[in-house]
Amino acid sequence: MSLLVVGTVAFDAIETPFGKTDKIVGGAATYIGLSASYFAKKINLVSVIGDDFPQEMLQTFGKYHINTEGLQIKKGQKTFFWSGKYHNDMNTRDTLATELNVLGDFDPVLPASYQDCDFLMLGNLMPQVQKKVMDNLKKRPKLIVMDTMNFWMDTAWDALMETLAMVDVLTINDEEARQMAKEHSLVKAAQKILKLGPKFLIIKKGEHGALLFNKDQVFFAPALPLEDVFDPTGAGDTFAGGFIGHLAATKDLSFENLKRAVIYGSAMASFCVEKFGIERLLALSPKEVDERVSEFIDLVQFDIELI
Repeated sequence: MSLLVVGTVAFDAIETPFGKTDKIVGGAATYIGLSASYFAKKINLVSVIGDDFPQEMLQTFGKYHINTEGLQIKKGQKTFFWSGKYHNDMNTRDTLATELNVLGDFDPVLPASYQDCDFLMLGNLMPQVQKKVMDNLKKRPKLIVMDTMNFWMDTAWDALMETLAMVDVLTINDEEARQMAKEHSLVKAAQKILKLGPKFLIIKKGEHGALLFNKDQVFFAPALPLEDVFDPTGAGDTFAGGFIGHLAATKDLSFENLKRAVIYGSAMASFCVEKFGIERLLALSPKEVDERVSEFIDLVQFDIELI
């Protein structure tokens, strides 16, 4: 059972109230792939980088079961770069620089060995690119998860709607859900979005947890209270990696198991924010992951007697 991850592999420069970094490795596909690797053992990556990307990081991908056969390397060109500064609340940020570089004309190419994928995670990209990946697969995966953002709602609405109709799960944050549905109530927003095509919707609420919807059921997973939050960059992608990684490992697509996947995704995201960039994701042990998941289980399970 293989997992196909499509998204950005990039450089970030980040400033938060707790410090700042120079150019470090980031990108949606990087966070998704590393997070998923703690559960899924066969991850195929589709992305694009310039020849300025460090060779040692490509070797690190290999150590985390991430196959880079579908990672295009453009000679003489630069890797996508983003720089941002977070406000004191860590929920809002200012983008200081966005340099598309190789991403500007990214045309995803799927190696023949990627055609057997059973699970597909479409990281945040132009919806036309996400659709092209699905169109190029000879067999539909068992589950397709898609992430998007408000920028595509503003600039590529028709293409976004066409792509959304093809997927099983959409993951967006609460602000994006309200914009997409034109509803303030997240319950009403979810009902409208589910009519656009996906069977399931995940609304990420940052430090306030995550909601999972299908047309009949709702599940809420709280966020774990953390002593230190250094950098929220990539937390949503790390969540997506843990979510689809668990599903790819268990091969169970029931609503009950999707609820478990939300918990695993939330646990992985809670690690991500504890250090800058991908640092924390490169230093985890299976025991730490199990213990963190247990903490989440304790948050959502309790006994009560009706009187």
